[in-house]
Amino acid sequence: MKHILLTVALCLGMCGSVAAQQTPADAPATKEDIQKYLQIMHSRDMMTKMVEAMSKPMHQMMHEQYLKDKEKLPADFEARMSKMMDDMLKSFPWDEMLDAMVPVYQKHLTKGDVNALAAFYSTATGQKLIKEMPQITAEAMQEMLPWMRKSMDAMTQRMQEEIAVMVRESESKGGKTGAQINN
Repeated sequence: MKHILLTVALCLGMCGSVAAQQTPADAPATKEDIQKYLQIMHSRDMMTKMVEAMSKPMHQMMHEQYLKDKEKLPADFEARMSKMMDDMLKSFPWDEMLDAMVPVYQKHLTKGDVNALAAFYSTATGQKLIKEMPQITAEAMQEMLPWMRKSMDAMTQRMQEEIAVMVRESESKGGKTGAQINN
């Protein structure tokens, strides 16, 4: 009986050590796995290029806002705002942002997922996608801007109409406004 128990214990011990050495694809991704993936993706460089690519449409939107309100704004508004926007974009804490992304990737991706993504992005097609993504994003943003402006203008108009209705309703019922309640 002792031999059987000893044999079973030995087998369990060996199986446990073999299982501990295995790294199944569905195991959680480690911090190092994610960092390697982000490095393959050239994430820091890609983030910088995407911000640079998005900068042009942002400057265009600012210019259009200036044209709408230029009688209310100082003559150097565009130059000051452009400098401020550029300075802000240049001072983004890229390394800290990438570090903050690691646990999010770990939460959603397994070791197998990360390995598969790393394998794809290590290919010529994956590297091409990485290289082209900032320009694709910039061009897509440029195409979406008119639709975004139209939607934002419609949303703003509707909100103003709803606010006007609420104010009229409140006044007709003799209700108090938020400002009256807070005072």
